[in-house]
This record gives sequence, C-alpha cells and structure tokens, in this order.
Amino acid sequence: MNVTFLGTGSAMPTGERAQTGLLLESDGRTLLVDCGSGVLHRLARTEVGYEGVSSVLVTHHHLDHVSDLLSLLKARWLAGEEHLEVVGPTGTKSLVDDLLSVHDYLEGRVDLQVREVGPHAFEVAGFGVEGYETRHSMPTLAYRFGDEFVFGADTEAFEGLANFADGAAVLAHDCSFPDDVDVSNHPTPSQLGETLASSGADVGRVYLTHFYPHTKGREEEMVASVREAYDGDVRVASDLTTVRID
Repeated sequence: MNVTFLGTGSAMPTGERAQTGLLLESDGRTLLVDCGSGVLHRLARTEVGYEGVSSVLVTHHHLDHVSDLLSLLKARWLAGEEHLEVVGPTGTKSLVDDLLSVHDYLEGRVDLQVREVGPHAFEVAGFGVEGYETRHSMPTLAYRFGDEFVFGADTEAFEGLANFADGAAVLAHDCSFPDDVDVSNHPTPSQLGETLASSGADVGRVYLTHFYPHTKGREEEMVASVREAYDGDVRVASDLTTVRID
C-alpha cells in the first residue's frame, strides 16, 4: 500500500500545508480519505489525479475535511468521469444533499452514491476498513486498513484509539499544537507520547499531522516531546510525501 499525504494542515491555512486529505493506493485500487481545501490541487499533482479517484471516505464533517468535496465532483464531471462514491459517518447523506441544494447545477452530473458507516467493518473501493469513534467536537471516525495503515482523524489522544492501532505498520495521528498551547479536541505532543506509551500499543511508525500555524518551525521540537515518553518511530507528515508500506 502507498499512502500519500495530500494535506497535513488544519482549519487555519498556511502556505505550506493544504487541509486534510490522504490518497491510498493498493493493487490498482485508489481511495481518497477526506477532502479539505487544497486537496484537489494536491491530488492533481499525483499520477492518479482526480480522474483516478472515484471513492471518498470522510472522517467527519468539519469544513477542513470536506470543503473540496463538490469541487472534486465538478472536476470529475468536467473530465468526463461518470461516478463518485462518498462514504462517511452518520449525517454524510444530509451533508451532501445540503451542498447540492446550494450548488444545484451539479445534481445529476455524475452517478453519485452516498453511504453512511459507523464504528464497524465495511468495504469501500475494494479496501477492507474498520471504523472507530474518536474524541472530537463532532462525531468522527478513525479508520484502519488491515495491518498496514491507521488514520486517527481529528481526536484527543486516548488509549482506546492507540489500542485500535495496535499491530499497524503506520499510524497517522492528529498532533495539532505544541505543548504550550491549551487545547481540547486535539492532542499536544506530550499528551500523545504519554498515551502511546501507556497503552503499550505496538505501532511500526507514527506520523504527526493536522498542524495548525502555531506549529510552524517547531515540528522537530514536537517530535522530541512525543519521544520523551514514547520510544517508537515518530515522524512529521508533509504534503505530497508518499509512504510505501510493504
């Protein structure tokens, strides 16, 4: 499996990081996970392109995770593609319906299928997926793709999610702010490191993502803070970095 970080930023944009989005590729299958602002442009810079992605898996409905969704639909329609599937937690159908009610000229342009999932096992775009509810300010699902990859989505750090990732080769985890920022619904590096350590979860590599502007220039400091409690392999995710998972 290849995982490309299309966007590693947050709801407060920076010039270096688009909002959240990841491209998964495996054995000819492709899946877009989240579709925040700037993700469509990042996707266009990959070999897959927006023409090659017909399924989107959404973690939750905050704008920085869905704002390019209709832009993707329109780009696929203009490129002559005929299908788009959107999968996400409860309320995804209402979200898409409401967006189309505002941009009604896009209705019927492609065969649009919307499906809602929960904290259970399901399949999308040929990928076997398991959902897990995170701790965030709205209902949010983390997703596990076998023993290869776990995307923690937006969340506080807690042992349940760390255990959900146990045995995975790669975990991409929210680490939105440095330690000196008082924050809820997202973890600081020390909180994440302590949680990973206390859980005892065995994860091959952890990528920090979902960075707010407060983290600029402090990424390595944040990695060091995670490592004060957790002795695993911790790295900083960057836009358009591809991780190859054997």
